[in-house]
Amino acid sequence: MDVHLRDLRYFLTTAEELNVSRAAERLYVSQPALSKQLRALERQLGCTLFDRVHGGVALTRQGEALLPVARDLVERWSAGLETVRAAAPTGTLVIGLQTAVGRGLQQRAMRAFRERMPGWEISLRLVAWEDASAGLEDGSSDVAFLWLPAPESLSTLVLATEPRGVMLPEGHPLAALAEIPFPSLYGEPFIALPASAGARRDFWLGMDVRPGAPVVSLTASTAEEAFEGVISGVGVVLVSEGNAMLYKRPGAVYRPVTGLPPSELAIAWRAGDKRPQVTAFVGSLR
Repeated sequence: MDVHLRDLRYFLTTAEELNVSRAAERLYVSQPALSKQLRALERQLGCTLFDRVHGGVALTRQGEALLPVARDLVERWSAGLETVRAAAPTGTLVIGLQTAVGRGLQQRAMRAFRERMPGWEISLRLVAWEDASAGLEDGSSDVAFLWLPAPESLSTLVLATEPRGVMLPEGHPLAALAEIPFPSLYGEPFIALPASAGARRDFWLGMDVRPGAPVVSLTASTAEEAFEGVISGVGVVLVSEGNAMLYKRPGAVYRPVTGLPPSELAIAWRAGDKRPQVTAFVGSLR
């Protein structure tokens, strides 16, 4: 029986908060997604870890027994990762990516990083949208390029602010407009990020200004899946202006959307991470 470290982190955060809603906010996932993962963990272990009580949840005897074990495993894994990386004569900086970065940012930062940390290698790691932290929270990435909002456990530096627009199938009636008012898209089927993307999923559905729930026609784990859905006529998707240029596809058209606050691209790292390689890379983007 294999249990994922992510599930243990979910369990630990819920045990600390004793409230699923607050734990979900800390973990940057939706409450239903967290509840689903906790139930899956209980099924794997064959026991109940939490009892529902007034105002939240309480640990069962089995949950109390698991608590120190889970905490030890997570701490030992984090320490083990650092030991493995420190064993290298120089090191490798792992950069998490969920979409193309472009805008000259990545290349400029990598050149400056190599000047500051000679001998260090850089590894680019593509992470699906299911992981809201792009590998930062489980330690598989050292830094990551992310579209905000980001999990509260991360520190971020905004690199670019761009308008949000929409990618439509070629021939869509709204494509005839030079700009599309966002209310005109309320009834359109939308392509969405996975529920585990949390607040970022809501942002790219326009939930910050939308009066009601959207119609979701497809859940996509990557940008390629999302744009393939647009080309196939499954739905539309909100994108930043810069990414619309990076992801040009035959059969899809981009139009600016009015009535939406802009999007923000950031570099992110674990809060409190002062390792020189992380500081050097972030500094190369300041």
